[in-house]
Amino acid sequence: MSNSTANIPPPPPGYRGWFLYCRDNPTDPFCIDNVRSYYLYRICLAANAILMALFGLSLVGFVTTYALTRRGLGFTVAFVLGIICEILGYAGRIMSWKNQWADTGFLIQITCLTIGPAFMAAGIYLCLRRIVYTFGPENSRIAPEMYTRFFIPCDVISLVLQAVGGAMASIASQNNKSVDLGDNIMIAGLSFQVATLLVFMVCAADFGFNVRRRIRKYGADGALDQHEAVRRVRNSWRFKGLLVAMAVSTICIFWRSVYRVAELSRGWEGPLMRRQDLFVGFEGVMIIIACLVLNAFHPSVCFREIMEGAGGIGSKRKAAGGSECVSRESNTGPIDGNDGFYH
Repeated sequence: MSNSTANIPPPPPGYRGWFLYCRDNPTDPFCIDNVRSYYLYRICLAANAILMALFGLSLVGFVTTYALTRRGLGFTVAFVLGIICEILGYAGRIMSWKNQWADTGFLIQITCLTIGPAFMAAGIYLCLRRIVYTFGPENSRIAPEMYTRFFIPCDVISLVLQAVGGAMASIASQNNKSVDLGDNIMIAGLSFQVATLLVFMVCAADFGFNVRRRIRKYGADGALDQHEAVRRVRNSWRFKGLLVAMAVSTICIFWRSVYRVAELSRGWEGPLMRRQDLFVGFEGVMIIIACLVLNAFHPSVCFREIMEGAGGIGSKRKAAGGSECVSRESNTGPIDGNDGFYH
């Protein structure tokens, strides 16, 4: 598709410009070859349809896991909302494949795909507190509750900025006005998300290093929580898989967020906006990997024994009672947690 309009003849009668004509006649070969659309490339239907289908499968997986376990409501809601945004975003891109000059599909995809991962990041933030209790709160430099009290509000701020910026850009585009203000607010939200994820990764890495340091100093028996239920969960392959899945998912969302900041930093006509291969790889592939690894190692499954007995590792008191609760039959059901993670 050529970006040069120097030799383009006047638009047909009744149209102020070729863009409006192509919006109404998207299959005209002249438009496809000569008139630039909202996208700086031709949408690849196959890649976007595959990603949309994979997100649909991931959505089914998260909903099914919750239906079977009745655990992890907060985590499930966060990922379900994020995946719904992804599905809507790729549906918008498929709409744009039919007509790349219509603004509806473009605005749906740029808004939904921008905010979707912020919901997923919130789900990941909920997990770290639980992981800290599994190893023992004394291994963390900060109280386990502070992980959710700090990172969740930061994620909400990021989400609001991205949503408001996307809405402002959409309204401006529909009114044929500059989208710079909305674009800048979206970039601010994405940048704040990148900063929050970076701090989160530093805190998680610091906790991991502190656990290893204390094990070398005191031994596993002295450094880690030794209650039977907690130890059994900690030593299971499912829990170890969850730790790897959490790391992979966090890195993927972080990588994608850095890419989107770079992409939007030059506006909707910047050089990275011309690279569909980078968009598919760094936006689509990164986020679907972040979802699928947590489909495979869902916290509700990997923490199942503790959740069924002590109602989740929601406090040190509950963690301490985990062994007793798991080892006996209970007719009262799991104890409710305070932050909605497991209920």
